[in-house]
Amino acid sequence: MDTHQESNRLFRIPFKIPSFHGVRTLGVYISGMFYALGFWVFLDSVLYSKHANASDVHVTFIDWIPFLCSTLGMLIVNSIEKSRLLNLEGGNGFMSGGGDGMDSAMAWQARSILFCGFALLAGGLSGSIVVLIIKFLIKDYTTYPTVGMGINNVVGNIFILISCIFLWIAQNVEDEYSYSLTI
Repeated sequence: MDTHQESNRLFRIPFKIPSFHGVRTLGVYISGMFYALGFWVFLDSVLYSKHANASDVHVTFIDWIPFLCSTLGMLIVNSIEKSRLLNLEGGNGFMSGGGDGMDSAMAWQARSILFCGFALLAGGLSGSIVVLIIKFLIKDYTTYPTVGMGINNVVGNIFILISCIFLWIAQNVEDEYSYSLTI
């Protein structure tokens, strides 16, 4: 390397600031990592319940319902495009005087579906907390391996919620060069 190129570097070790596409890809990978972690934590409690649990409490379909709601909510939330939420053709996000209102109807539908997705995510998390309280804490199963199945359910749903947040941010962050020219 010549001395001119070395004097133009900021760091002694070659360090390249990631591009926008690299940050987006990293966000998707982090989201997948959190989802896999949440799935593994929940699956660990299911496998423990089936094979190594010595108590009379086991993971049943009721324990699966919050996990399935969170997963379905994540799929719904991350399948909505941000541009559909912001009625970009209308100018300010609301129906403007011109046009037939189709873009406004599309934005309303997207917002309704997004609300349903977030409701499923919140319902999954709160449902896992309710299952923990009703199935494990009220019935006084407070020894760790048994109550750990309920705690793993809550932790798995929290990881799915974090995964959804990372994926939403990674998919909907705009490039610094993609400005909306509809001012």
